[in-house]
Amino acid sequence: MNTASRLTHQQSITNLEPVLRKVLKEAEREHQELQEMFEVLGWGELPDALKMEIKDDVSAMADELRGQYSSCDPHVERRRQRVVYWVSNFMDGICSLRTAIDALRIKPL
Repeated sequence: MNTASRLTHQQSITNLEPVLRKVLKEAEREHQELQEMFEVLGWGELPDALKMEIKDDVSAMADELRGQYSSCDPHVERRRQRVVYWVSNFMDGICSLRTAIDALRIKPL
């Protein structure tokens, strides 16, 4: 029974390998695209913790610049202004990394 269980486990792992490779490849591609977006904005040297807080914002900005959609929502515009404001303050040494992250963290509802 133990041998059969071990074989089933090994087969499961073997079946998952192509899926895991695909997921890893996709994650690497998304990371590269995101890093390029940060570079274009001049934010390539930001700490990863801050990048993680604003990655969705930066991705949406890039999508809009590519013409994938247009947002005229005043809430979106305020969020973008807020992101630019706090990133600029951090980069200029006006605030700490923790302050910028806390200011940009989206609180759950």
